[in-house]
Amino acid sequence: MRILVADDEKDLVAALEELLKRERYTVDTVFDGQSAYDYASSDNYDCIILDIMLPDIDGLEVLRRLRADGIKTPILLLTAKSDPADRILGLDRGADDYLPKPFVVGELLARIRALTRRTSVAETPELSFGDLRLDRVAFTLVCGKTVKHLGNKEFQILETLIRRQGSPTPVEYLMDHIWGYDASVEPGVVWTYMSYLRRKLEGIGSNVRIAMRRGFGYILEERNK
Repeated sequence: MRILVADDEKDLVAALEELLKRERYTVDTVFDGQSAYDYASSDNYDCIILDIMLPDIDGLEVLRRLRADGIKTPILLLTAKSDPADRILGLDRGADDYLPKPFVVGELLARIRALTRRTSVAETPELSFGDLRLDRVAFTLVCGKTVKHLGNKEFQILETLIRRQGSPTPVEYLMDHIWGYDASVEPGVVWTYMSYLRRKLEGIGSNVRIAMRRGFGYILEERNK
């Protein structure tokens, strides 16, 4: 799952980024309102953590614009303000939840889990292709009676390929959507993970393979076709 964190407190953002990555999330970070709006409106996120007091454009205005654009991504507002009116305004503008600063890390994680459960997992708890089933709740790959646990990046890659079945997925797309825009990732890292996944698909006896269409990208195919 991908999370956008927008806050101008860089030490806090760095700590949140490290925490969320340990929890198996892919994280993009920005430090001003304009960047928050640009990132949130140009890509798909499972959750947005949005500080109210941002430079350039404040968080409430970012929220208003995103909802006006029809973007329904769950948004958790962070606020250092004690005035309930700001929280009420945020909820009225379309925020899904809010959390006052300073906050307890465990509560933040619980709120993120609750928000993402309501949307992505509740909507599509399982994805499938050929004889494969991808359990998005347990983070497992199922083929017949065989259940295989996947690493975070492996899971996200396979999830992306299943969602885009029928359309080749370029390496650059995977780098942007799984490692994030700011990550220093070389194409060779993607190739390595594809090798891991291919071995795992063969190991569980699946008839699905990951094919590479030169110039277009990776795509899932069934061997019996």
